Amino acid sequence: MKAKKPIVAICYDFDGTLSPGYMQEYGFFLGLDKKRRKTFWEKSNGKAKELGADPILIYMQQMIEEAMQSGGKLGTTEKDFRAYGKNIEFFPGVEDWFARIKKYAADKGVQLHHYIISSGLKELVVGSRIGRHFRKIYACSFVHGLNNAAEWPAQVVNFTTKTQYLFRINKGNEDESESSGVNDYVEPEERPVPFTNILYFGDGETDVPCMKLVKEKGGHSFAVYSTGKKKSLDTSRKLFADGRVNYVVPADYSEGKQIDTLVKRIIDLVVARTELYNEGKKARPRNRIRKVTAECSSFVSKDKNIFKPMAICKSGELDQPASHADETNLPD
Repeated sequence: MKAKKPIVAICYDFDGTLSPGYMQEYGFFLGLDKKRRKTFWEKSNGKAKELGADPILIYMQQMIEEAMQSGGKLGTTEKDFRAYGKNIEFFPGVEDWFARIKKYAADKGVQLHHYIISSGLKELVVGSRIGRHFRKIYACSFVHGLNNAAEWPAQVVNFTTKTQYLFRINKGNEDESESSGVNDYVEPEERPVPFTNILYFGDGETDVPCMKLVKEKGGHSFAVYSTGKKKSLDTSRKLFADGRVNYVVPADYSEGKQIDTLVKRIIDLVVARTELYNEGKKARPRNRIRKVTAECSSFVSKDKNIFKPMAICKSGELDQPASHADETNLPD
């Protein structure tokens, strides 16, 4: 049987990671007067604090309110949001990064998928110049009602809920409307994307849960900073010092730059691991059970995660469990 190609998943935050500003600033905010544009986030965050509410829900509500008060200058239909997305600006190298690194992976025999995990708006990302490159965009979205105008949140992604999407990718349960399967136990070797093959790119404190999860499970977490902005660099350095990320890199996705080089080496590592695993399987005898004499007694392991019949001889040597003689595990 032909071995399956390994899958690598690269997951990105959006604002400050792929784009230097908030995505709303490149389209939606242009319909606001300067004063309201300047105070939007201050007003939104202040209201969330006053109400003890989720800041993401409040900013979505405020976008609807601002549109209603704009006298027709701002629209909130899906078409409007996608049009705003066309104006989003990106860091150097971003626009040709996705196809370029995917080709590198394909040439190495690796399937590579790109994902967005962001508290921004899904329709803005879809409408942007890079929207077509993502397998899935996990982001906030609206229910659209009368005249297709936004009237209620359909999906909300905040910094604590972001991690569920990593598990969805890991387990192959990518439909965010399906709530049951994401918590089902799946054997590590049956998960299509092991965490060791997941990369996460973020830029700040709201990315910490995802960064930490990926890093602790053997994946690769990147803190991205804006060149020339000391605060951005200091944030990334703190994330590294606190053990949240593996790498601190400038936000330049151009060929030959640090991000490009590191990701290519990680893809090479996945290839080497996969080849070693496949060759190692060939070198393992199919029957690893030694005959047990009558002097040996059976017992069950007390390990809370392992209940396997085993045999122990007087010499103290353990024999392999018969029911797991051919069991092998993918690196995880």
